[in-house]
Amino acid sequence: KMATLFATRVSKRLFTATRWPIFANIRNGSISTKMVGEALYFEENGKKISPWHDVPLHPTHVSKDEGVYSFVCEIPKYTAAKLEIATKQENNPIIQDTKNGQPRYYCGLIYWNYGCIPQTWENPHELEDVGTREAPLPHLYAGDNDPVDVVEIGSETLKPGQISDIKPLGCLSMIDDGELDWKVIAIKTTDPMASQLNDIEDVENKLPGTVSGIREWFRWYKTPDGKGLNKFGHREKALGRRKTVQVIEGTHESWKKLVNGEVGKNGLWTGK
Repeated sequence: KMATLFATRVSKRLFTATRWPIFANIRNGSISTKMVGEALYFEENGKKISPWHDVPLHPTHVSKDEGVYSFVCEIPKYTAAKLEIATKQENNPIIQDTKNGQPRYYCGLIYWNYGCIPQTWENPHELEDVGTREAPLPHLYAGDNDPVDVVEIGSETLKPGQISDIKPLGCLSMIDDGELDWKVIAIKTTDPMASQLNDIEDVENKLPGTVSGIREWFRWYKTPDGKGLNKFGHREKALGRRKTVQVIEGTHESWKKLVNGEVGKNGLWTGK
């Protein structure tokens, strides 16, 4: 308990003072960000847009066949403030999550840039198989009602709201509170290592410890709050690029159903 309290206090000292000042307004091509109070909004041509629904799945300047996707950074690497796209608020700004009226922080730093792929949605109305009958977990789980999460493993520390082109390399099927919460492992296409990494085996070989580090960070990160360890499907294996692309494209189809009103919105803001 003392260790947890110390970690929490250190985290708050480090990040409370610079919680929003370091999140400067930035421009992503025609899209810019703007702080309004404690929320980071996205604008295009002077009009507020949603980073979830209006940023395209694939960057518009590259062919879809190249397998490049858009990434919206929510939490920069080496920070602890728990920032997220507010899926139920109008225009879906990035905000700091709260608990009992207080801003939330991880009890330790996250070592990678963390965010999501726009125009994706993990459907809570559909079950997905995340293992085999021999696996220790029940193997059918519903989605967590959020966009697909991305762990970007590049060398650059990105900014909240920064939109980047990423190359998906693999994914982990995390089970969080009984829900499927995919973690896509990806790298920014302009990173010096990007040309050397094309699949999850490349990450294991050229950046040893990265995949296991991601898995263990997400397994343990809720325990200081008194919660249990997170679990993983597929025998805890990181799946390759091919499966990862299937996950992204499948959740994109689910997102289309969401914004077209074909499934219940569960309180989510879609602009329609």
